[in-house]
Amino acid sequence: MPDRPTPAQTLSRITTYALALHRALRTSTTDDAHALGARIAETQDLADTALHLFRVLAQHTPRTTSADLLLLERIAHIAKAAQDAGAELAAALARAVENRRRRADAVSEPVVLIGPSPQQFIESATDLLDRIPALYHAIHRDRLVPPSPPTNKPH
Repeated sequence: MPDRPTPAQTLSRITTYALALHRALRTSTTDDAHALGARIAETQDLADTALHLFRVLAQHTPRTTSADLLLLERIAHIAKAAQDAGAELAAALARAVENRRRRADAVSEPVVLIGPSPQQFIESATDLLDRIPALYHAIHRDRLVPPSPPTNKPH
């Protein structure tokens, strides 16, 4: 059975995925609903992974020093940034489909599009994803690298 990744490895993986997703969103168009749906699923996976890491560390943190709490706070902010980015992408998807429907329904009159454009929602999501590497670097800068939880392996 392969060893589970350490919390530090998991945090690094979350950051790497966030950067890759950020790059993908910068080059994507709002016309591809399938691709946008896939990006939503990816942000949800990021949030789930960060939340799982938070729960593991919270469960195995024996003391609640200021540094321990700061680490948990930053990981919670990473999970929130990923969740919020997913919500922004879901809003972009809904707006893109709504706009497409409005265009299809408009026979001879001009189409009236309302509110923020799908691209504005995507830009908001990329801004939120930018927070993840910043939080990752703050964790390392402040030497808050998460410890590995104890294992139940026989010696």
